[in-house]
Amino acid sequence: MRYTRQDPELRQLTGPTYHALDHREMVGWHYHDMQQLVYPSIGVLASTAATGTWVVPPQRAVWIPAGVVHSHQAHGPTQMRTLVFPATTGRDPGPPLPAGPAVLAVSPLLREIIVALTAEDGPPYTAAARENMERVALDQLRRVDQLPARLPALADDRLRAIAALLRADPADTRTLAELGTLVGASERTLTRLFRQEAGMSFPQWRTQLRLQRALVLLAEGTPVTSTALACGWSNPSAFIEAFRRAFGATPGKFYSG
Repeated sequence: MRYTRQDPELRQLTGPTYHALDHREMVGWHYHDMQQLVYPSIGVLASTAATGTWVVPPQRAVWIPAGVVHSHQAHGPTQMRTLVFPATTGRDPGPPLPAGPAVLAVSPLLREIIVALTAEDGPPYTAAARENMERVALDQLRRVDQLPARLPALADDRLRAIAALLRADPADTRTLAELGTLVGASERTLTRLFRQEAGMSFPQWRTQLRLQRALVLLAEGTPVTSTALACGWSNPSAFIEAFRRAFGATPGKFYSG
């Protein structure tokens, strides 16, 4: 899908939010004048901006700076919880926050704070108590590294054609040279373009695409074996190991919390 900024909506945020999203429900293009941490406590959320797409599963959250136009799509019934911070947050002498959208790990403490602040039927918090909890949440965010979870947006039409083919069938095993014959470019040219536009090699980009699709399929209830084969792994063991290296847990443990 080609990114567009057609009439993005400014959505005002005054505090933490909670939204229950149905499977494949969309939140259209919009932006905020606050910085936002978006966390799917249940389900998987695909967040898209000009620079790419981030697929955010449980145990992860996406940081979205103020003014960044973005959209979301839920995969599986999803509980989307958000915390907001002033646009000036992160300009103090402390560890910097990401300058652009980024996926961050969610510690057990951060998860509990997010859930508590966004609970619809929880106890009310005073302004001071909420401020203290948000300060702890911000401290937690400063302690974690950004995770390599972005699938970069591609501008070259030949790369976009290859991306469309592989999105339609992530298990496609054709080499870059073979795909190049379909889009009218040499392997050497395409290799250079992937490095230039995506900041990674074609095999790295394809693995990222497959992992993102795997997160979506697992969220939709697809068994691990079926997910592995649909996303291009030769057997479940190879997929589970790739998933563990990327996300720090096997699919079963990852989705069981």
